[in-house]
Amino acid sequence: MSIESTDSTTNQRSKTDWWTPHLAGPVITAAVIRMTLLAASLARTGTSAIIYLDTSSFIIPGRNLLLHGRFIADGAPDLVRTPGYPLFLAITSLGGLPASAVANVVLSVFSVIVVWRLGQKVFDDQRIALGAAWLFAFEPISVIMSVLLMSEALFLTLFLLSLERFAEFLHRRRLRVLAVAGLWLASATFVRPITYYLPLALAVGLFLVLARMPGLRWKAPAVLLISVMPWLAAWQIHNRVETGYSGFSSVSDINLYFDNAADVTARVEHRRWTDVRNELGYTVFANHSGQSYLFQPYLERHPEQAGWSQGQRLAFMHSQAIAVIRTHYGVYLRSCVADLFKTVINPGAKYFDPLLIPGNPLRGAGFINEGPAHGIALAKAHPWIAADRAAFGVVMLGLYLFAFYGIVLVARGVFRGSMHNASLWLLLGTSLYILAITSAGEGPFIEARLRLPVMPVVCILAAAGLRRTKIIAH
Repeated sequence: MSIESTDSTTNQRSKTDWWTPHLAGPVITAAVIRMTLLAASLARTGTSAIIYLDTSSFIIPGRNLLLHGRFIADGAPDLVRTPGYPLFLAITSLGGLPASAVANVVLSVFSVIVVWRLGQKVFDDQRIALGAAWLFAFEPISVIMSVLLMSEALFLTLFLLSLERFAEFLHRRRLRVLAVAGLWLASATFVRPITYYLPLALAVGLFLVLARMPGLRWKAPAVLLISVMPWLAAWQIHNRVETGYSGFSSVSDINLYFDNAADVTARVEHRRWTDVRNELGYTVFANHSGQSYLFQPYLERHPEQAGWSQGQRLAFMHSQAIAVIRTHYGVYLRSCVADLFKTVINPGAKYFDPLLIPGNPLRGAGFINEGPAHGIALAKAHPWIAADRAAFGVVMLGLYLFAFYGIVLVARGVFRGSMHNASLWLLLGTSLYILAITSAGEGPFIEARLRLPVMPVVCILAAAGLRRTKIIAH
């Protein structure tokens, strides 16, 4: 890819604005790719291609909140979902589900601009920043998740906006900017609870970075926490009042019980994870809120809980899961490492398959899960699907290789001052946080989409690697 030459010594205005004419290329390209994919999906299969397994679990509580003022699903308060994306989906889907998909596309295209901003903050190099925008315009997981009715596109936009404001604070040291970063982070957490613990980690990081600035060393972490935590606490109070459950989202407890503990048990007893999970009373997620403890299979196993509140049932599940994990902690850690590996190397092409074979039964299958023999059989039976999965893998591998080269260059000091650049450590640290929480809390049900928040950082580092190899033109 050749990127038009830009002046690395741009004036102060171009460094603070949110637009440059050079961004027109990647932004228009990103919009064309995503809108073409959406149009092709709707033309071939209608709305079925943009509806994923979890879509109904977002839209039902969102519409109940919008129309009736209560965040409920399956006749009970919804503790799995937080109201961010359900409300967004409920509002945008008033014009039909395709309208929601278009809104997702708009968010994904806007994220290209924020990636450019972050590239500037980290390396102070217009070529690297613009290269990152170009790479993210083509990044496969971002492209696919922009048209699926899932929370990823909205979460990524809010998360990147928070990181951008955070990086701005690290450059300018303005507490008002940090407060805005906290508000964006709180908003992102209401979309996907994976960032629930991130404010605490960032507050510690701020304390360390500002250790030699007594005026900000305590103020900055306090401002960040004050701008985030009250909003999260308010939702937890709501959950406590409604159900007796004091957590922010029950998805962590449900995953811990039905996914992590079931996986550990299956490994210890040499059984299939899905069999153990079904024995625990799990019900398929696609057609309900995901609160399996509300339904008959679970209550048949635990009839004594029929009169229990949601909070009591979740407390039981949490304690049982923790007991299993503590008993076999080594097995759990090995499982987390394996899940992390799957998250990182899964190309994610399975999301694209429905465009080639409408309603295809291979949506959940893949080389990573089934092994080389399955990959060979797939190539013989469905060569086009095998080809698109191979293409996704090649792109993913290329991004990783150039990102690694970018890290090596930073470590060698080729990009002067980068090792002392707090913005770079911000991006690397949050990426590690996302991957760690994902591998620890999702269990065997690992998907490539879960690494989406990490891919902007990969693109920025890959752009740095490409910049040094002269692929990004001077």
